[in-house]
Amino acid sequence: MSIANETPWEPSQRYPEPRFRAFDPSFLRFRAMNGTVEKIAGGCRWAEGPVWFGDHNCLLWSDIPNNRILRWDAAGGQVSVFRGPANFANGNTRDREGRLVTCEHLTRRVTRTEHDGRITVLADNHGGKRLNSPNDVVVKSDGSVWFTDPPFGILGYVEGEKAEPELPQGVWRIDGQSGALTLVTDELAGPNGLAFSPDERILYVVESRAEPRRIVAYDIADDGRATNRRTVVQGEPGETPDGFRLDTEGNLWCGWGMGSAEFDGVRVFSPGGDALGHIDLPERCANLCFGGVHRNRLFMAASRSVYAVYLNAQGVAGG
Repeated sequence: MSIANETPWEPSQRYPEPRFRAFDPSFLRFRAMNGTVEKIAGGCRWAEGPVWFGDHNCLLWSDIPNNRILRWDAAGGQVSVFRGPANFANGNTRDREGRLVTCEHLTRRVTRTEHDGRITVLADNHGGKRLNSPNDVVVKSDGSVWFTDPPFGILGYVEGEKAEPELPQGVWRIDGQSGALTLVTDELAGPNGLAFSPDERILYVVESRAEPRRIVAYDIADDGRATNRRTVVQGEPGETPDGFRLDTEGNLWCGWGMGSAEFDGVRVFSPGGDALGHIDLPERCANLCFGGVHRNRLFMAASRSVYAVYLNAQGVAGG
């Protein structure tokens, strides 16, 4: 596919990668000796929702304003259109049967792509009222699907169709057995990225319209109830957490940026919220995922481009 409006990029010629900035010396243990940040795709308007498909050796991600889901094949490095139009798809993940789960702005729904290509609607309304614009999604090991539903996709015509919200902004859970949709919480301003701790007992959610923005955590009961809300990461003015995933140690790898160039990239926090370090990128990073055979390759969807780097860290299975 043709690529236009490329973001200038000059890969490092030095080992180890100098774009790793340590706030705590322990951060540098994640930097692989010969792992450099690579740009694997460009030409997007707003890259989001990366998800790794190891059985196809490829990465999928959303290019929301261009209304398409793109595919990068690791074997040859080719980029192609996986789905277009894509209902202004945003967040993506895989369920525990390997099926693609997608948040769609235009149709205001969460869908699952079956292995044969059919589309199954998992949720599009509650009590007869339409969802706002599902944003990001994660699937728990019990098969339940958790997603955030801010109004971002219905605020204008760039990432969907302008409309009035019918439901409060919330975090929702789709039961893995019955398919029942329940509201987990509606107390967050602009719920955005979300992810579970390795033991799935803690749910982290980005509150992207708080001032300043922050990442909160909830304890999750077996029946899906969320309790004990607390702030884990408090951003400084101009810092913007977005999508994120966790590694097997429980560290948070967060898309970061917006305020100034020094913030653009990936910010890494300990489970307790201490800032460990940063991976510098030339663009604001919206979301990321772990991939590769050992889940030790970090794929970063950053504004117009997608970047990748090998790590001495492994992502949580199912994330």
